[in-house]
Amino acid sequence: MKWGVVTLFPTMVADALAHGVIGRAIDRGLVELTTFNPRVYATDVHQTVDDRPYGGGPGMLMKVETLRASIADAKTELPKASVVYLSPQGEPLTQQLVQELAALPEVILVCGRYEGIDERVIELDIDREISLGDFVLSGGEPAAVALVDAVGRLVPGVLGHASSAAQDSFSDGLLDCPHYTRPEEIAGLRVPDVLLSGHHGDIAKWRRKQALGRTWLRRPEIVEKQELSDEDQLLLDEFIRESKP
Repeated sequence: MKWGVVTLFPTMVADALAHGVIGRAIDRGLVELTTFNPRVYATDVHQTVDDRPYGGGPGMLMKVETLRASIADAKTELPKASVVYLSPQGEPLTQQLVQELAALPEVILVCGRYEGIDERVIELDIDREISLGDFVLSGGEPAAVALVDAVGRLVPGVLGHASSAAQDSFSDGLLDCPHYTRPEEIAGLRVPDVLLSGHHGDIAKWRRKQALGRTWLRRPEIVEKQELSDEDQLLLDEFIRESKP
């Protein structure tokens, strides 16, 4: 999968993605990352990349000419790409959206800075806006790193076990179940016996019940939106009974 990132801080993005699972995927050529710096397209001696907003007010906007030139260059190199502007005004990032993006061959991410970008640039050059959440960052770079990481995990061959992504939180609409490793006891807290039983059917049932129950406890609105099967409803009811003092 190919990514183009339009950013004033290319090393901030590239360095963050050079480690771990995504770093190895880049080294293996499973994920390709190219950055496009608007400053490169500045023609004045100061390499200006910001400008004052019409109507006054605090802050600056990204300079239209340099931003559009970098987006145009990214489109030339990635002609099949969908162009995404990372903005708190965009659609919320969900695992479903991550899966949708993972099906695309190329994506260009535009990282805003200052007070954002000219609305006409959004109308002319942007295909969709995506938000990491209801908060504001100093720029789109952290969101770009998060998005490339989330989507990159779904690229075939990136994870060591193909089933790992399928067990992640939100992959089936629920939070993930709790996990345990050695030792069997830590400060008086033991690994649940079922996980030591070796009975795969019981383990699968326990994990499903815990995923349902944890989602009910921490994100009840997610459970309310789910169409639970009869078996899942029984497991959730059982979890609720067991959780009562």
